[in-house]
Amino acid sequence: MQTDQPVKPANIVNIVATNQGRLPLTLSTPVAALLSVTAVNQQRQQGHIIVDTRSAAEFGAGHIPGAYNVQLASAEFEQRVGWVTPPDVPIILVAEDEASAQRAIFNMAFVALDSRVVGALDGGMSAWLDAGQPLATVPQIDIHTLAQKLSGSRLRVLDVRDVEEWDEGHIETAVHMNFKLMQTDLGSLTLPPEDHIAVVCGGGMRSSTASSILKMNGYPHIYNVTGGMDAWRAARLPMIDGDGMACTYGG
Repeated sequence: MQTDQPVKPANIVNIVATNQGRLPLTLSTPVAALLSVTAVNQQRQQGHIIVDTRSAAEFGAGHIPGAYNVQLASAEFEQRVGWVTPPDVPIILVAEDEASAQRAIFNMAFVALDSRVVGALDGGMSAWLDAGQPLATVPQIDIHTLAQKLSGSRLRVLDVRDVEEWDEGHIETAVHMNFKLMQTDLGSLTLPPEDHIAVVCGGGMRSSTASSILKMNGYPHIYNVTGGMDAWRAARLPMIDGDGMACTYGG
């Protein structure tokens, strides 16, 4: 399955609201207030969402249940937040440290998303753990483990890259859905929630974002593929292109 419709601009809702005067234009450096674990839990109960800005590995090892994983290390961080989170819903940040939380809200101001940030978890995941709060995890698997499991199990593959990347080469049995469309189009995904699904992108970052969306939508058996299709290609593992033809490796 491929979803080829154009992706909406990550900040379109905020651009319209700012132009109409319903959202103030940020003129000073935004600051994320520090929130206690109790405050975070209270705001989660009110429908606020968590955006965990840490790496895929850190997120996979343990995160707040229901959190989105959008890595601050990505050059597209603020755009990805806009693509994958529902519009107009207040955001709580989880970051590696306070400086990272402040950098996250600063970057989000470039696409007028900073006004949605109500604060950041004070002390990060260490504070959450110290308070005895529940954790969710996403197992990480490498491409060699994936290749082995594909030949001997019912593991499915979801490729969340852009269409152009998919057409250049993908795993033959994979299903495709651009991670940017998962917030709105997940209902059209042809993989049942009970399936065991390995999620792959180019290097393992976008797939972790997609994995977090699947987890919060009732897909319990999700695995993030570290190294992604870049590692798969480097290992010269079999792929087909957009026309269904086997990809060849030069040299």
